[in-house]
Amino acid sequence: MSVNRHLSRTIAMQSLYEWDFHQNQTIVEIADRVMEPVKKDVDVDYVHRVVEGTVEFKEEIDQLIADAAPEWPLDQISIIDKSILRLAAYELLKDEDIPPKVAINEAVEIAKTFGGENSSKFINGVLGTLYRNSDRYVEEEIKPTDEPEAK
Repeated sequence: MSVNRHLSRTIAMQSLYEWDFHQNQTIVEIADRVMEPVKKDVDVDYVHRVVEGTVEFKEEIDQLIADAAPEWPLDQISIIDKSILRLAAYELLKDEDIPPKVAINEAVEIAKTFGGENSSKFINGVLGTLYRNSDRYVEEEIKPTDEPEAK
């Protein structure tokens, strides 16, 4: 059985999006329903882990997002962008199994598919700020090819 991590991440984001409207249901109930048609292609344990973790740390994540994007109050961010940001912020800050660059890149790709015209740039910027302010941040080594040429 080959699972598709990108599809799994998309299912997780869609589940969080739906949960935003139906918080009387558990996130696992929603996720199980959303992934049912594609269950054989999805990493069910991963989906459960990230959606449960995102919901568990929602308040903390929302505050970090608000701090990283002060010009965008949380209630003015579209629900789709908020769902993508919450999931990626959870992966970035709380899930040691997901490399930070993967969490950011995947969020940007999902935003290109599901978000608005500027969603991917906005999400990339917010997540970049969250990453730089996190304990997981590692400044990249400058490669010799990145140095300006001497004249």
